[in-house]
Amino acid sequence: MFIDNDFPKILGAELYRPHPAYICEMAVEPVVVHDFTRQPGQTVQLDRYKFWGTPGTKDSRERISDQTIGTANSRNITKEKVLVVLKEYTGPADPSDPTQPSTFKIARETLITAQRMLLDTGNLNMFHQSIGSLTLLDDYRRWRDRVFIDELAKAEANGEASTTQGGYYFPTGAGKDSSGRISYTSNQYTANAQQFHVSTDLLNVVKDLRKRNVPTFSDGLYRCICDPTFMMHLRRDADFREIARYSGNPGQGMYMSGNPMMPNNASFYQGPQAGQGYFLAGEPVMPTGVQFEGVKFYESTNFPTKTITASFDASTYSSQEVAQGFFFGPQAVGVGVGGPNAQVLINNNDDFSRFIILIWQLYAGFEILNKDFVTTAYSFVSDDGVL
Repeated sequence: MFIDNDFPKILGAELYRPHPAYICEMAVEPVVVHDFTRQPGQTVQLDRYKFWGTPGTKDSRERISDQTIGTANSRNITKEKVLVVLKEYTGPADPSDPTQPSTFKIARETLITAQRMLLDTGNLNMFHQSIGSLTLLDDYRRWRDRVFIDELAKAEANGEASTTQGGYYFPTGAGKDSSGRISYTSNQYTANAQQFHVSTDLLNVVKDLRKRNVPTFSDGLYRCICDPTFMMHLRRDADFREIARYSGNPGQGMYMSGNPMMPNNASFYQGPQAGQGYFLAGEPVMPTGVQFEGVKFYESTNFPTKTITASFDASTYSSQEVAQGFFFGPQAVGVGVGGPNAQVLINNNDDFSRFIILIWQLYAGFEILNKDFVTTAYSFVSDDGVL
């Protein structure tokens, strides 16, 4: 039976298996640099891809025969570097205090019994359930997923998003005052201006992304990771709901533009999941997202609760909960990895081989690379039931 050497390796391999519940890293497609020689405290170098700038006119690129092009008159293209400091991360965490380290403990007798069942049935998921190792794997996936959300949230420090910079966006384009508060008039409040709307807010966010030359992903789309409440507000729009409501049946809901008698437009639905996660041969397949207005939307249940001081009558301020949605292009977040990457380690203090103690460990650094490639959008949760 594999216990001392093979078991941590097999369990560690599960850390790399994607899970439909945690889609942030897949959606972000981070820039990843892996340096096996680096240890915590050392740095890994990442490239920051910036704008190329204005292309110039035809005449500005014209050269004459006696003009010197090279050497003395040449200019170097500045290539920005980001040094990410590696740190050691471990888990699982103490449920009552996530800042304190904890371990995963398995009775050796339980492990041996489960291994025999695995050899008989070949059901790896049942094996993990029987020994409780799903807790260890879920802890790593949930933590890593939240890390990417937190990195995208740093774009808010850029200020108000516009056609020239990334940052935050509140419904109707409201900006913060000098105290960091948001203020709406009573007329705006009556018009439900505190909710993120497709016809105004979404179109403005996408327009600003394009105007500031944020690149799209290889499919020609931007991406959005959003809180369930944020997604609910989007789904109140009839057009958005039409493409999102048939998540389980790709044979309905979307037809080729201009001719409703034509078959479905396959560009909106790739595969039987129709934008949702599903299972293939017993293994989970990642969701493809919902495509709308040049953006592919992914819903995540791993968002933190966020509040902001706001007024809906331009006078009385209070703490209001907001739902988040991150709109972004590629190369927004970078990851530097050192050592052996994520792994499961075993502790030999096993009380005369009566049990084993495990943790997951990672040497890595995470950093937002381009705040201008990210717009952090908000939608107020207040009075949600009556809107």
